[in-house]
Amino acid sequence: MTPFPRTFSHIGLSVPDLDAAVKFYSEVLGFYVIMPPTEIEEDDSDIGVMCTDVFGPDWKKIRIAHLATADRIGFELFEFDGNSAPSDNLEFRRHGTFHFAIQDPDLEGLLERIVAAGGKQRMPVREYFPDEKPYRMVYVEDPFGIVFELYSHSYELTYSAGAYS
Repeated sequence: MTPFPRTFSHIGLSVPDLDAAVKFYSEVLGFYVIMPPTEIEEDDSDIGVMCTDVFGPDWKKIRIAHLATADRIGFELFEFDGNSAPSDNLEFRRHGTFHFAIQDPDLEGLLERIVAAGGKQRMPVREYFPDEKPYRMVYVEDPFGIVFELYSHSYELTYSAGAYS
């Protein structure tokens, strides 16, 4: 029996400044704040035990906030004590999470807002089907160095027609 496709629930990002990240993702990308920044301590509470299960002992405390996209995808932001940025914020040869993507039909407008808020544009806006379909994309960074992608159209529309042809 072939398994059916699952839905995507959420993604978690580690950031150096939780308050600034919540502000960026809510004010620039428009995500809903569903739980404001909250401190969790290493203790024997249910959430404390769960964090120890995941992070191991001696994580001490974290700050966490929960946001959501317009299509109900969760967006968790974590601020860990001792957080440090990698020397290469795009270790594309390392396995693991490489990036995520946000869809906005006004890709250029969102790109301008990201750059104005301290983010970076990593490449020119590219068109997948110039003169045929208006599908555009661009890689960006948030102000904390997290790389993500902007798409003008849905993933299915972009790739169902063979975007690399």
